[in-house]
Amino acid sequence: MEIDSKIRYLEIVTPNVAGTIAVFEKSSAVKFSDPIEALGHARTAPMAGGAQMGIRAPMSDTEAPVTRTYFATDDIEAATEKAVAAGAELAHPVLEIPGQGKFSIFFKGGNQFGYWQD
Repeated sequence: MEIDSKIRYLEIVTPNVAGTIAVFEKSSAVKFSDPIEALGHARTAPMAGGAQMGIRAPMSDTEAPVTRTYFATDDIEAATEKAVAAGAELAHPVLEIPGQGKFSIFFKGGNQFGYWQD
């Protein structure tokens, strides 16, 4: 059996946005977008299978660098509720980003994850 959802968005939060983007652009020949305000000014690039990678700076002094994987789902409310019921800590409730979709964030085992619904 396998996980029934694919990666939809891979978010990298780093204080060195330009340097991190340079690594991916030079090692894979991908080009990142201009900053997208709705995604915290992340610069994005396409990934295989329709996923997207976003690289952005921390949005506050308390946000630490992190790589956060968002899994695609057709029912974000149910998926988020099930994650919490299974013991995950809800870090951000379901929120719609106009033109991008909906997301939620949860923590478990010292890691951060999310769900994303288009």
